[in-house]
Amino acid sequence: MIDPQAAGEPGSVRHGAVGPLTRTTGRQVLVLADDDGAVDWARAGLRDVADSRDFADGLVPPEVLRESAAIVFAALGIAVVAAEPAQVGVLAAGDGGRPVLSVSPELVHHVLDEGAASYARGYRDGVADLTGRLLAAPGEEPPGPARLEDTRQATWGVRAVGADTSSRSGRGIRVAVLDTGFDLAHPDFAGRAVTARSFVAGEGPQDGHGHGTHCIGTACGPRTPPSGPRYGVAHEAEIFAGKVLGDDGSGTDAGILAGMNWAVTNRCPVISMSLGADVPEAHPPYSAAGRRALAQGSLVVAAAGNNADRRAGLWGFVGAPANSPEILAVGALDQALAPAWFSARSLPGRGGQVDVAAPGADVCSAWPMPARYNTISGTSMATPHVAGVAALWAEATGRRGLELWATLVQEGERLLQPSVDAGSGLVLAPR
Repeated sequence: MIDPQAAGEPGSVRHGAVGPLTRTTGRQVLVLADDDGAVDWARAGLRDVADSRDFADGLVPPEVLRESAAIVFAALGIAVVAAEPAQVGVLAAGDGGRPVLSVSPELVHHVLDEGAASYARGYRDGVADLTGRLLAAPGEEPPGPARLEDTRQATWGVRAVGADTSSRSGRGIRVAVLDTGFDLAHPDFAGRAVTARSFVAGEGPQDGHGHGTHCIGTACGPRTPPSGPRYGVAHEAEIFAGKVLGDDGSGTDAGILAGMNWAVTNRCPVISMSLGADVPEAHPPYSAAGRRALAQGSLVVAAAGNNADRRAGLWGFVGAPANSPEILAVGALDQALAPAWFSARSLPGRGGQVDVAAPGADVCSAWPMPARYNTISGTSMATPHVAGVAALWAEATGRRGLELWATLVQEGERLLQPSVDAGSGLVLAPR
């Protein structure tokens, strides 16, 4: 999820609103049993079936994702089908074929395009700050400076997680960022190892939105950019940019699961997903995908969501896919290392919890040319900080999957914040 909605007045953000209301596509997502048996597609009358194992590196073309009656993501044990209810019922019964553990509607996920709202919000906040200073009573001190600020050397986020003083760089670690793509001609990344693929029909991996380039910049940006402060955490990591959201900032489960399958097949230890749908219940496909990715050495990190307005006492909730217990959910911190006003709070019960926290307010990172850089906010911005730190720990320890998850939790900084807001605390890079 990209930046929270335009702030407005406290209480004006609709509870649970991270973007457009959750939509479905009409297709179904099937979680298959862990065994390797074949699904009897013919029994259900489905003949145009694609399997990720039939494509090099598990890369299912976006046109196949759109047009096939069924697509099997073999590394995840999940299939997306376009079928009538009776056909789905035959598959769910599993008679004579691989059992189906769950059937769920295919969701549409979003980022939230700031556009003009970003300028308007920044202008408004600047006016409010100036007004507060001018109207302050004699002898009254304005609020003190934020705990952390950008410097000429590094952004506040890079400094907060300790990446600027770490001896690790992410060298040899593949970090997959599944988002709106990447600006492949961005000058800050000249000479870097970048593998970019699109899972959006009719669009290449080039980022026509900006969100994906920003997230990749935070996770894997250069140590010494040609201009401005350092904004990237794992500056020598190998970048796997999967475009699973279109230039309009939206995408379906099929594209996201295809990207996850591709990243797992390519043995990426870290998969970063700053996207989501505003549903409070865990979406079964992502619980299965997260668990099976962990078992194969890939840690999935996802944004908790921006559906809170803490200024008005609205705490929001962690949305999908981050609310799956098998996916590391990331909350956003402001520059005082307090929960950002928009950052979602944990839900009661198993799943739906914020696991860790990272810088997510006023984060400067890469942006498609000619802008080059942009400063935005959201749990989307916190997530790639965690992904980058995970890459540093993967390099430092050789740990993968659940062991890497445990390392992030163990090595983090405990904060004076409720765990429902910040999880185990602020992730920290190895020294």
